[in-house]
Formats: sequence, structure tokens, C-alpha cells
Amino acid sequence: MGVFLVGAVSGDLRAKLLIVDDESELLELLAAIVEEAGFAALPAQDPPTALKIFEREQPDAVLLDLMLGHSDGFDLLRELRRRTDVPVLILTARGGENDRVRGLELGADDYIVKPFSVRELVARIRVHVRRGRAERDPRRINGGTLKAGPLTLDVEEHSVKKDGESLHLTVSEFKLLQHLMCRAGHVVRTSVLAKEVWGYEDDGARDVVRVTLHRLRRKLGEDASNPQFLQTVPGVGVMLRAEQT
Repeated sequence: MGVFLVGAVSGDLRAKLLIVDDESELLELLAAIVEEAGFAALPAQDPPTALKIFEREQPDAVLLDLMLGHSDGFDLLRELRRRTDVPVLILTARGGENDRVRGLELGADDYIVKPFSVRELVARIRVHVRRGRAERDPRRINGGTLKAGPLTLDVEEHSVKKDGESLHLTVSEFKLLQHLMCRAGHVVRTSVLAKEVWGYEDDGARDVVRVTLHRLRRKLGEDASNPQFLQTVPGVGVMLRAEQT
């Protein structure tokens, strides 16, 4: 079992990525990949150590395997989500639909199945790190407050309230809601959401959109059989209704 904390230099900023996997050979491969991409690696031994590193280093994103010997990657994902909303990417050999859906429902922002494309893996990591940092950057220019019915989204504070009560959203959930609120009353195509929120153009990203939307509905207290805010138009996309019906 092993963990790598990875940092990449982007301009004058140093991005950090926590990578958790139980296969030593794969860890060595991942270390070589990220070093080739301009990252640096710091090893650890197990999920408890990974959590200590996480608290100490405050990484920008997490790359997580689900099969961690005697430990369960889902448990670590659940604990990470309890502590933080930074992007979490699952990298695992468990490619079944149930595992993918469970991981995404527990709060993962992406799900990558082994064997993986090195170029795609690095590209996805960079997308999530860039997006996560943009959400937390106090200098970002797309500030302001959005309102739709009982929902209020403050971009500067990275906060969402429904009827005055705060909601805890992950970065992906927040970004998805922000995009839909900006286009309230209009259907936004799933492919557009996949590209604008996640930076993806492949068909596989549709599952990420679907499950993140499901999580967002649950946090908004929506009835899945009769949603009041986030309505799916089959085969087209999603619309956020500005007012409840």
C-alpha cells in the first residue's frame, strides 16, 4: 500500500495532488508519470498517513484507488468528503457500473478505470486542479451572487443557501449549479455541461454529469420523481427552473 503527494509547478504556484494506491509497482509508474509531467512525489504507507498528509499539505486534488488491501477506498473517500470539497478522482480497476455510481454518489468528481491512458490521466488531473483552484482563487473575476427561487449562490464566498440555510457542496456540485443558475429557465445540453464544468468532450463524461446531478438534487432536497428545480429533458440536457411549481 502506498500514497504519493504530488506537486506541480504552474507559473509561480505549486499544485498538490494526493495519490493513493496499494500497488507498489503502479505507484512507481505513477510517480514516473507525474515527474515526467513536472510533478514531485512524496510517499506514505496507508490511508491514515494519507489523511495526515492531507491535513498538513492541503492538496489541490486527490487521486484515489478503491482497492487498498485491508482498507476500503470508499471509506477513505467518505472521510475525505467529510473534511473537504477538493476534487477527488478515482483511479481503479473496478469498472462496474455499481462501483462507478457509488463512487460518484459518495462525492468523487471523476472516475477513471485501469488500464488508463497516460495522456488522458494527466489531462484530467490538470483540469480538476485548475478548476478547483479557480473556485478558491479570491482574485477570480467571475464574482457576484446568483439567485433562483429559494436558492442563493455566492461565487466569491463559494457558498449556496436554500431558504437561508447553507448547503455543503463539492466543487463539482457548486460549479454545476452555478452554470445552471446562470442559464435558469433554459435547457443546457449535457455535452455542454461536461465541457464547461469538467472540461471533457468524451461520451463517458455523461455519467459524471448524471451522478453529480443526482447528488445535487439530493442536497437540494429534491424529490427525484418530481424535481422542482433541476429538471432533466431526456436526450437533451438539464434545466434549472427559476421558480418552484
